[in-house]
Amino acid sequence: MDGIIVIDKPKGISSFDVIRSLRKILKEKKIGHTGTLDPLATGVMILCVGKATKLASDLEAKDKIYSASFDIGYSTDSYDIEGKILEKSDKDVSKEEIEKVIPKFLGDIKQIPPMYSAIKVQGKKLYELARKGIEIEREERNVKIDFIELLDYENNKATIRTKVSKGCYIRSLIYDIGRTLDTYATMTKLRREQVGNSSLQNAFTIEEIEQMVEKKIFSFLKTVEEEFDFDKINLVDEKQKKLYLNGNTVKLKEEYENKKYRVYFENQFLGLAEINKEVLLKGYKYF
Repeated sequence: MDGIIVIDKPKGISSFDVIRSLRKILKEKKIGHTGTLDPLATGVMILCVGKATKLASDLEAKDKIYSASFDIGYSTDSYDIEGKILEKSDKDVSKEEIEKVIPKFLGDIKQIPPMYSAIKVQGKKLYELARKGIEIEREERNVKIDFIELLDYENNKATIRTKVSKGCYIRSLIYDIGRTLDTYATMTKLRREQVGNSSLQNAFTIEEIEQMVEKKIFSFLKTVEEEFDFDKINLVDEKQKKLYLNGNTVKLKEEYENKKYRVYFENQFLGLAEINKEVLLKGYKYF
């Protein structure tokens, strides 16, 4: 079984719990994620099955859209409601004040990830150190935020919707918004609405997939060809096909734009590739 599954992850379980459940349902060991969601979070989680696991990093790199809620007036060690409260503030914040600081976080910005994250420093995951009460200095990361919409604000409770690049932590964004307001802010809810072109509209719950498999229906499984909407490129002979499938560079007779393509031979989809400045086809993911 090879392909991509878009899951609507429920609250209260880890991303690895989702993978364990699907391994059992699909009777398939080779399943990988393209970016985890904390137990608190819900929403779109993309899983790669079988040979498609080679594409995990490409899917993880896609922009994401989230809706998130947060409280103003306190901070926690994890930057979300499941953490230990560290600081409190009685400062009143108006809706207009939040709307005024939001533009400061748009575009290319620097962000410090939270201690409770899976980022590794000297071989140790940050959350492993955090659980021992150890906090270390974290390097700033370059992230991009396309938009932030304030959907609701009342009684120190806010809801936003935002589109962000890979590597952006919504918990950190909310924490930083709180500090910019000279108070504290802590995330209470998080729902991932979209990853690239995959949204909640084409996501399945674990229960739905289990029911479909029992009926031998597998329409929840997207092909790699469907997931990536790159332009097509056709190999011209068996020699080129063999070189590509073996992971070698293929010399092309025609000139193509430098970008990624879906690769075919005699109308059969083979995989994905990228053309570089020397007009060579470089297979970077293939089957």
